[in-house]
Amino acid sequence: MEFADTLTVFSTRFLGIFIEAAPFLLLGTVTSGLIEAFISHDDLMRVLPRHPVLATLAGGMMGFAFPVCECGVVPVTRRLYRKGLPLPVGIAFLLASPVVNPIVIASTYAAFHARAVEIVYLRVAVALVVAVLIGLLFGLQTRADRLLRDPGRAPARNRPAAPPAPAALAVAAGPEPALSALPGGLVLAPASAAPALAPAHNAEARSGRMALIPGLRHALSLAAEEFFEMGRYLILGSMLAAGLRVVITQGQLEALATNPVNSVFVMQALAFILSICSTADAFVALDFANTFTLGSILGFLTFGPMVDVKSTLMFLGVFRRRVVLYLILLPFLMTTLIAIWVNLNVRF
Repeated sequence: MEFADTLTVFSTRFLGIFIEAAPFLLLGTVTSGLIEAFISHDDLMRVLPRHPVLATLAGGMMGFAFPVCECGVVPVTRRLYRKGLPLPVGIAFLLASPVVNPIVIASTYAAFHARAVEIVYLRVAVALVVAVLIGLLFGLQTRADRLLRDPGRAPARNRPAAPPAPAALAVAAGPEPALSALPGGLVLAPASAAPALAPAHNAEARSGRMALIPGLRHALSLAAEEFFEMGRYLILGSMLAAGLRVVITQGQLEALATNPVNSVFVMQALAFILSICSTADAFVALDFANTFTLGSILGFLTFGPMVDVKSTLMFLGVFRRRVVLYLILLPFLMTTLIAIWVNLNVRF
């Protein structure tokens, strides 16, 4: 292929990935700003179950409350952490919500028609199980600050107050009678343990909520700053994904399509490389459904929304590099094992 043709293909694919993902990143950053303005630490603690397993499961289901894709979920998760969301709950939300949300469920159902019920059920079940298990694994970490990148610093320059630190997943150092320890090491801090959110005379700020008009103005300001901050990761990830799509052809992948093991690895790699938004990836998977195995299609539909090139780079804005490596390898290993098991045992 001539250089000019290669450049044209690269540009087309880069713009396709970026234009597809940018609206959802914008939705995520606006949601993040609204959370900062109108949701308090106490609100989060009030709705979460007190048992750590149930709380992590609730995190996996939070996509129904915040229906964002893998691009938008990163800024939302970061904002929820700064509001005091427990770490395993945030991990489960980060990994599950790009699949376990009404928009993606509807698009998957529309794409697969006759097999829609089975595909939707398997996709949601696998994503939820993998996300919750990984969230619980992260819950074994005793210090959340070892996982989060600069957890106490907000991106907004005009942030009106200091947020509570992300809820730790173990007993805090030193005597803290105000902390409420839960089974499994999860610790939730009551309102009295959280630092003040604003000067004492401002009751709305102390509660973590702002008045409607100032709150909307502040939310949009935060959204603009966060969009440009996370957008650099999206641009770089889109460029890498487009470059890989130019190098690797579909014909090279289809040579391994029917093997129950190799087909899974191929589709997992393809999901990571293509970096397709989870709201549209079911229609891409449908193109492979008559060639690749059921398990490999399932792996494509679950691993891809959890981790791809662009979301990996966006993770680096929230987590330390070692944690990002775990966030790639753990979903990859779990979804691969499940997909191979489906290939060997499930027929419909």
